[in-house]
Amino acid sequence: MAKISRPRFGSLQYWPRKRSERAFPRVNWNAVSRHNYEGFLGLIAYKVGMATALVRDKTDKSMTVNKKIALPVTILEVPKMKIFSVRFYKHGNVMKEVVTSHDKELKHLVRVPKAIPAFNAPEGWDEVRVIVYSLMKGMFKKTPNLAEIVVRGKNPLEFIKSHIGKEISLKEVPGLSLVDVRGLTKGKGLVGPVKRFGISLKSHKSEKGVRRPGSLGPWHPARVTFRTPMAGQLGMFSRIQYNLPIISKGALDSPLTNIVFNHYGSVTGDYIIVAGSVQGPPKREVIVTPALRPTRKQLKKKYELMEIKR
Repeated sequence: MAKISRPRFGSLQYWPRKRSERAFPRVNWNAVSRHNYEGFLGLIAYKVGMATALVRDKTDKSMTVNKKIALPVTILEVPKMKIFSVRFYKHGNVMKEVVTSHDKELKHLVRVPKAIPAFNAPEGWDEVRVIVYSLMKGMFKKTPNLAEIVVRGKNPLEFIKSHIGKEISLKEVPGLSLVDVRGLTKGKGLVGPVKRFGISLKSHKSEKGVRRPGSLGPWHPARVTFRTPMAGQLGMFSRIQYNLPIISKGALDSPLTNIVFNHYGSVTGDYIIVAGSVQGPPKREVIVTPALRPTRKQLKKKYELMEIKR
């Protein structure tokens, strides 16, 4: 009989392998803002669910050019946002933060001042970011989410001043042909190393357990290293989906009318439809940014949406 062997699963790049501390993942804005984008470089979205999109392939020199094909897609609802505060950075450190909103929706999240202070920018700042919150009116929950988003442009401060007190919609985020989606995966609780890292089951006559590794490591160093597959947390990990092509975006229109999604309901506002899957269950909050490292192959993909099927 041939020897049964295969490499173990579970990338050692992600360590410690445990539940994320924040529902919103961190974004390396210094890397995202290397490209020549202007305006807000991110937005808050919520996963609606997956569906099947019937599209016409407009990709040049494709084997299915001008043909009708089916694609798995994920629908993300994008509520409008408003600016809560403006942060000024110098050499990566916060110099000053100016609060620009005291809406009643924020009272359960942050300390909101009774009166809005004067908007005075400090001298010597080299980067400006905004703290935005989602407007959840008519959606599945009342409490908004806060996220930090960087602003780029020739005069970012004047751009921010023109949007203070106003609703920021999907149109304010540039370069949305390829996007990166940051979010948390589904939570799967405490599981053993067979499912968590993909190790093989031992013989049923084995001592000290069948669903555990045969050895925890050498005698010296006299400790269990992090490379040893052990039972622990699985899921609720912060992950990034790179280079997801956008099939359609905009306000609610005919493709999604009267479609009710499991565990979410109906889409009532702006949305984007991306090809492929997005991590997390329905209603999971994610951050959508322009592609950090767009590839030529995905930039050339062009689809014309025809129909959405559940």
